[in-house]
Order: sequence, then C-alpha cells, then structure tokens
Amino acid sequence: MAEAWARHLQGDWIEPYSAGIEKHGLNPYAVQVMAEVGVDMSGHRSKTLEELPSLEFDWVVTVCGRAREKCPLFPGKAKVIHQGFEDPPSLTRDMPDGEEKLAVYRRVRDQIREFVESLPETLERLSKGGALSSRAHSGRPELKETPG
Repeated sequence: MAEAWARHLQGDWIEPYSAGIEKHGLNPYAVQVMAEVGVDMSGHRSKTLEELPSLEFDWVVTVCGRAREKCPLFPGKAKVIHQGFEDPPSLTRDMPDGEEKLAVYRRVRDQIREFVESLPETLERLSKGGALSSRAHSGRPELKETPG
C-alpha cells in the first residue's frame, strides 16, 4: 500500500520501489481497500529486495518491525528510516472474511496515506538531523519501502 500511495500522491518527486524480505503475494484485501479510494494497485506484485533494480537509493523506509530488524545494508548514501505500521494480514489472520477484516485494512491504509502525504516535510526534517515525528523536504529522493 505504501508504494501505491507514494506513486499516487508523491509520484512527481518520488520514484518508489517496494520489496519485502519475503514474498507473500499481492493481498486481495489491500487491493480492495486501495481501490475504494481510487488507487489501483492490482498491477503491483510482491517481490524481494534482490528483484529490485540495481540503484543507489537516497532513502530506505521500513514499515514493519521484521523489515527494520532484517533490513540489509544499502551501499552508498542511502539513509534508512523506520515508520512502523501494524501488519493487516497478521492482525486479521483469525478473523472471518468481511467488514471487520476490511476495517483493519482501511485503518492501516489511511495511516500509510497520512505518512506518505508527510514525506516531503519528513524527509527534509530528517535531512537536517530532525526526528522522524517531525515533517519537511525538498529535492527528489528515491524512496524504497521494505514491508515485512
């Protein structure tokens, strides 16, 4: 969802790449809740870091604890930051299909949107040595998001 939001909301200055430490496939609930807000991610696919193009990233954003703990070192000037979000598949594993499960995906979708909307300001603040909870940015960094 973070890559889809980054492409949709910040695609004029971010070139996002999304990968995980494991492949899980494209989650149909994530696709559904993103479509509800007009973001089509049906063409996205689950991939690992090894499948990304060989690029020097400006920023690496991890969005779950496992990715943060297992995130590899990136050569060059990549700055790694973490913005944790709950993992909808884990939270809903034992829930029956339906509105209760979708509500979890919608909540996390909206939290990710808020974070992506703040990226320009957040990355600017971080570039100046600020804390992640602050906001601000200029320039055109490449963003790579590493979900768990």
